[in-house]
Amino acid sequence: MTWRFALAGLILASLAFLAQAQTEIHYSASQRVEPTEVARILAGSANRAVKTRSLRLLDDPTAAVQAAEAPSSLSIPVRFGFDSAEILPDARAQLDAVAAGIKLLPNGQSIVVEGHTDATGSDTYNLSLSQRRAESVRNYLVRVHGIEFRRLTPAGFGEYRPIAGIDPYAAENRRVQFRGS
Repeated sequence: MTWRFALAGLILASLAFLAQAQTEIHYSASQRVEPTEVARILAGSANRAVKTRSLRLLDDPTAAVQAAEAPSSLSIPVRFGFDSAEILPDARAQLDAVAAGIKLLPNGQSIVVEGHTDATGSDTYNLSLSQRRAESVRNYLVRVHGIEFRRLTPAGFGEYRPIAGIDPYAAENRRVQFRGS
């Protein structure tokens, strides 16, 4: 009987992993970030639930499934100086595209700027570093692009939310993630 509970737990964990993987888009450093795509992702479930293109979309039974599978956040591998929250110049093009996407959203739309690290270093250090880096990105978006300070909430998660299926020490986990709220 115990093995059935273990199997059920494994299946539920796998489904949770798949659900999480479908709700995030992870850009690589070489990928171009499109502002319209950023706006679509960050708009959140409220905008995805509104269907105004045609009457056909209102009657489409697959529309709810497509909305449920739509990503709710995006991450980019913002490069910082070693042991620093200073944004390096090669990270700015992707941040500029994210800023352009945020500007396409309604003025009241809030965004959470999440800092993440890999598993190198202590838990306490990584939490502090990820928070400082999230604040640095928020300050860049405010200072350079004029996005309202109150719309951006920085949050540091350290090494506690690695990308599913990726080694916790992998460079891909050193990222900044944006989530509409």
